[in-house]
Amino acid sequence: MKIVITGANGQLGKCIRDISNHYPEYNFLFLGRKELDIVNKEAIRVLFDKEEFDYCVNTAAYTNVEKAESEKEKAFLVNGDGVKNLAKQCKKNNTTLIQISTDYVFDGKKRAPYTEKDPTNPVNVYGASKLEGEKALQEILKKHYIIRTSWLYSQYGQNFYNTILRFVNEGKSITVTTEQTGTPTNANDLAEVILNIIASDSKKYGIYNYSNEGEATWYDFAKEILTQTGQLTQTNLVKTDYYRTFAQRPVFSVLNTEKFTEVFGFLLPSWEKSLKKIIP
Repeated sequence: MKIVITGANGQLGKCIRDISNHYPEYNFLFLGRKELDIVNKEAIRVLFDKEEFDYCVNTAAYTNVEKAESEKEKAFLVNGDGVKNLAKQCKKNNTTLIQISTDYVFDGKKRAPYTEKDPTNPVNVYGASKLEGEKALQEILKKHYIIRTSWLYSQYGQNFYNTILRFVNEGKSITVTTEQTGTPTNANDLAEVILNIIASDSKKYGIYNYSNEGEATWYDFAKEILTQTGQLTQTNLVKTDYYRTFAQRPVFSVLNTEKFTEVFGFLLPSWEKSLKKIIP
């Protein structure tokens, strides 16, 4: 089986690469943006003409929620048009596309975990651009999985986990909001899930919510990071019920993962337990 991973230099792409040797029966091709820009339709065509892929896992995305507000065109180009380009080529080549999406397609007003059937209503450009990619994929290609995940972090790249540790190492006091609730999700777990979906060959296509179990505020997450790394003090973490950001964010974006567990049978670890996996 041949699998192409786009956006391979991002945190999720790197997590998939880390475990790819656990699947010796698969032939992986990892492509960063320099090797394949998903906005470039011709580059995609040339690649798929040269190689026959059973699966394409698209981890390429514009993910800067703040900058997306001022770079709307760029966000939609990558998260919308880029997905559309891949979907069209995958349809021509009979390739299954696994697309990673986000809890930010919801507005956060429900105050109960979101199911796959709940209406979408993104409150920022990033969420709207990811939703456009979802819709394009659903219209074009039957053989797809859309995996909505939340608050993704790992040992790689720029994310909340690494930012908190960097601030502490620099001796900075950290002020973190309590006004948003979601579920921190370890990208290493998501990588395992993606490859297990491929291994299952279920053909039960569609939208699935996946995250670690439980819920937390950003403050809760920061406190747990510092607690587990033994760096929490009485002065280095401050909570606030308001933290000004340029982009609006959903107040509550916990995902209901019941459909995922019923279809694929995976046990989802709590976010606190999963965090321990990457603590040095």
